[in-house]
Amino acid sequence: MKNINVYSPECSPENVSLPPPPPPPVKSNSGTELKKSTDMLLQKCNSFASKATRDSWDRMFDEAHGADVLIHTDDNGLIYAHSNVIAMASDVIRGMMKQDKKKPHRKSISILGVPHDAVRVFIRFLYSSCYEKQDMEDFAIHLLVLSHVYVVPHLKRVCESHFENTLLNKENVIDVFQLALLCDAPRLALLCHRMIVNSFEEVSTSEGWLAMKQSHPSLQKELLRSVSYELNSLKAKSRKQKEIQTYTQLYDAMEAFVHICRDGCREISPTKIENPHASCGFQACNGLEQLLKHMAGCKLRSIPGGCSRCKRMWQLLELHSRICVDSEQCKVPLCGDFKERMKKQSRKDEKRWKLLVKNVLSTKRIGGSPYFLEAIDVTL
Repeated sequence: MKNINVYSPECSPENVSLPPPPPPPVKSNSGTELKKSTDMLLQKCNSFASKATRDSWDRMFDEAHGADVLIHTDDNGLIYAHSNVIAMASDVIRGMMKQDKKKPHRKSISILGVPHDAVRVFIRFLYSSCYEKQDMEDFAIHLLVLSHVYVVPHLKRVCESHFENTLLNKENVIDVFQLALLCDAPRLALLCHRMIVNSFEEVSTSEGWLAMKQSHPSLQKELLRSVSYELNSLKAKSRKQKEIQTYTQLYDAMEAFVHICRDGCREISPTKIENPHASCGFQACNGLEQLLKHMAGCKLRSIPGGCSRCKRMWQLLELHSRICVDSEQCKVPLCGDFKERMKKQSRKDEKRWKLLVKNVLSTKRIGGSPYFLEAIDVTL
C-alpha cells in the first residue's frame, strides 16, 4: 500500500479534490411529525398491518382451523389458537407450552386474572397486530398488563399511546400509575405522576386514591411528598419571579432618576423642555416625578414618624448613591451626601444595602448603564 505524506505538495488544498458538502438539513418539526405519524397508525384500521394481511390472520384466528392450543380463561372460557403463531409472538407463551407435556398434539395453557374478552383481544393482536377501537377503550388496562407479562412490546407501546392521547383521566390515573410502575412503563408513569400533581385535589377524591390508601400506603406517602415538593417549588419559583420583578423595577427607577435629573422629563428638568408631553421611554418617570414633587412640598417629612412616601423617596435616593459611578458629576440630588453617610452606617446595614445593590444590578442584561457600577464589582 502506498504511504501518503500529508505534508507533501500532493496533499495541498489546491491539489486535492474534496467531495461536495452534504445538503443542508431540512427544517421540520420532528415532534409534531412523529405524533402525526403515530396518530395515523393508530387511526388507520387500528392496525399496523395491511388490510389483506389483517383479514387473513383474523380469519385464521376466528375460524381456528387446525388450532392446536387451548387457552383457558376466567369463567371457564376457552380460546383456540395456533401454537406456531402465538409462540412466535411471545417467548413467554412458548415456554408455557413447552411445560405442558400431557398431550403432545394439543397444548393447553391458562391466562387467568383478566376478563375472557380481554384475553381474546390479546390473542387476536398476536395474530394480526389488530384491535377494535372499542376493545382498546374497554380493556386497555388489561392489555397493558398482558403485554408486560407475556412480553409483547409492540402491544405495550400501543396501550401507552392510547393512554397518553385519549384514555388517561383523573378517575383512572391512580390505577394506571400503579400499573405503569409494575409494568415497567416509565413514560406512562411520568405522565400519570404529572396529572396527579397538577390535579391533586380532584384525584385525591377518586376511588382509585382511596383504594391505594388501603392497599399501598407507602406509595400514597410518596405521592404526598411529591405533591408537597411540587407545591413548594412552585411557591419558590413564584417568589423568585416577584423578587426579580421588584429588582428590575428598582433598576428602571434608578435609570429614570438619572434621566430626569440630567436630561429633564415632563415637569421636572434642569433646562426648559420644548415638548413636556412627549413620551420619554422610561416607564418609571411619571411615578418618580410625582414622588419628587410630593417630597418638595411635604410638611410631614420632618415630623417624627414622617411620611411613608417621603421615606420611600429617601430609600430610592440612597440606593442611587450606592450604585452611582461618579457622585461629583451626578445631577441626582443628595447623591454625594448619601455617599458620606455610608461611612457612618453599621456593618449590618452595610451588608443589607450591598446585597440589595447586587440583586438590583444583576437583574439587568450584560453591559448595564455607563453611569452605574458593574454587578460583578459588588461583593458582600
